[in-house]
Amino acid sequence: MRIIAGRHRGRNLETAPGTALRPTAERARAALFNILAHGHLTPRPAYEDAIVLDAFAGTGALGLEALSRGARFASFLEKDRVARALLTVNLAHLGETPHGNVIAGDALRPPRSSAPANLVFLDPPYAEDAAGPALIALAVAGWLGAGALAVAEISAKRSLTPVPGFEIVDERRYGAAKLIFLRYTV
Repeated sequence: MRIIAGRHRGRNLETAPGTALRPTAERARAALFNILAHGHLTPRPAYEDAIVLDAFAGTGALGLEALSRGARFASFLEKDRVARALLTVNLAHLGETPHGNVIAGDALRPPRSSAPANLVFLDPPYAEDAAGPALIALAVAGWLGAGALAVAEISAKRSLTPVPGFEIVDERRYGAAKLIFLRYTV
C-alpha cells in the first residue's frame, strides 16, 4: 500500500499480514480524494489545511493521505494494539509525527476531543453496521466541528440508516465499497 499523491506520493505504508485490517483500496482512495479535491462538497479541497479524524484508522491510509495532500493535523482513532503500532511507524516513516497523533480508543465509545475535526473518515469493519452509531458517538464526544464533512466507507451491499444531525450529500460505489459523504448539520 502506498500514498497516492502529495508530498509523500509513492511512499509505502506498513501493513499487517492477514485480513485483520482491510485498508481502503487504492482505486477507491484515489476516487475519494479526487471528489474531496474537485467535487461540489467544499469551495476548496476539503483536506486543505484541515483538522482530520481517521476513525477505525487501521493502517491510517486515509488520514496519512490527507496529511500528504496538505491537511494541518490528523488524529487516528484505533482500538487494535497492532494497528496502533503500525500507525505510529507510518507516521514516523513519513516524518508526520508532529502533525498527527494515534489515540487508543473505540469510535463507538470515543474519548472526549479537545479540538473538533472538519474532515472525518470512518472505515468500520464491513460486517458491522457501525458507521451511523460511530458518527453519533463522535459528535457527542466533540470530534466534529460545525459543518464538518464526514466520509463513511461501508460495504456496497449495505445502506446507511439516516443519522440524526447529518445530511447525506453524496454517495458513490467502487467495487465492494460504498463511500457516503455526510455533512454535520448541528
